Amino acid sequence: AMATAGPRSFSAAEVRARCAQGACLVSCHRRLYDLSGFVRLHPGGEQLLRRRAGTDVSAALDGPPHRHSANARRWLEQYYVGELEPGDEQVPPRGRTGTGVGSRCRGTRGRHQQFLWGAPGSESRVNKGYGGSQDLVDWQKPLLWQVGYLGEKYDEWVHQPVDRPIRLFHSDFLEFLSKTAWYVVFMVWTPVVLYLSWVSYTSLAQGNTRLFSSFTTEYSIPVHKYYFPFIFLLGMILWSLLEYLIHRFVFHMKPPASNYYLITLHFLLHGQHHKSPFDSSRLVFPPVPASLVIGFFYGVLRLLLPEVLGLSVFVGGLCGYVIYDMMHYYLHYGSPKKGTYLYGLKAYHVKHHFEHQKSGSFGISTRFWDYPFRTLIPEETFKKED
Repeated sequence: AMATAGPRSFSAAEVRARCAQGACLVSCHRRLYDLSGFVRLHPGGEQLLRRRAGTDVSAALDGPPHRHSANARRWLEQYYVGELEPGDEQVPPRGRTGTGVGSRCRGTRGRHQQFLWGAPGSESRVNKGYGGSQDLVDWQKPLLWQVGYLGEKYDEWVHQPVDRPIRLFHSDFLEFLSKTAWYVVFMVWTPVVLYLSWVSYTSLAQGNTRLFSSFTTEYSIPVHKYYFPFIFLLGMILWSLLEYLIHRFVFHMKPPASNYYLITLHFLLHGQHHKSPFDSSRLVFPPVPASLVIGFFYGVLRLLLPEVLGLSVFVGGLCGYVIYDMMHYYLHYGSPKKGTYLYGLKAYHVKHHFEHQKSGSFGISTRFWDYPFRTLIPEETFKKED
């Protein structure tokens, strides 16, 4: 049998040279990782990671500023490139090197590259030699029709994220409909929001819209055109609640291990996003399936409210949805400035993906609904160091 080649060795001088050329290599004791393709996506910001290039990050994994989860540590293993030569375990020249937590990284390759993880494909940012042969699914084939067979292993597998694209369908046409660029959502739905806002306002301006007119004419309430901004805002607020409820109770349902179809449905709706949270083509809702869901909610509002009033609430909700989708993409791919609202929201959402997938942080565009529903993730606390 052919012998398997061992990991490549790197000298401290070679690591420094590659970092000087713009690469972002970090070590965890003797294990070396190339994070060059991940720095822009780092939840703590690109600069924080850049400042640690060429250093040992074993202490940083335990924080502050953030205590990295087991999933985050597994995620790091995707970027493994080799070992530092003996005696070169610490590769300063800058930054604080770690001591005392070597067990977090040393000897983890076999443990982290177990069957629950998959080997990345050619489009991935990660080491092409990582994992693969013992995974529960065949990454060379569409995943949608495979995941239902995982049974009781599905829930653990789907919540161990990987950095690689996912293919769902055999059909190229269906696969095309299941993916979209972020700007397509904005281009498709923004004109609809503007047009329906104009229709709603001009219809209200005619003065024919009244609340409770289907029950009584004597006590019905006229709805003036000046009410439109408030009705629009109500629609946005209702959307934010709907966003929370759908995310928590539909997207994060736990399908029965024995039900192939519910597991498949869960993966189609949301599981694929948790398995590959940085697949840029699957971060927003494609317009074709979105139009079916949006049409359903429009029909519900038409049944519950007078036509123009229902349309006014609907268009506010549609605007809220567009903002939500744009924000969701930004929380994954954007680099908000530290200390800003979006920076905190990004960190909050990343915790949902890597640490609290089932227990909290179900609000995406806002944390507001996590408060009354008691699903807010508590802030981490650390003793401040000089």
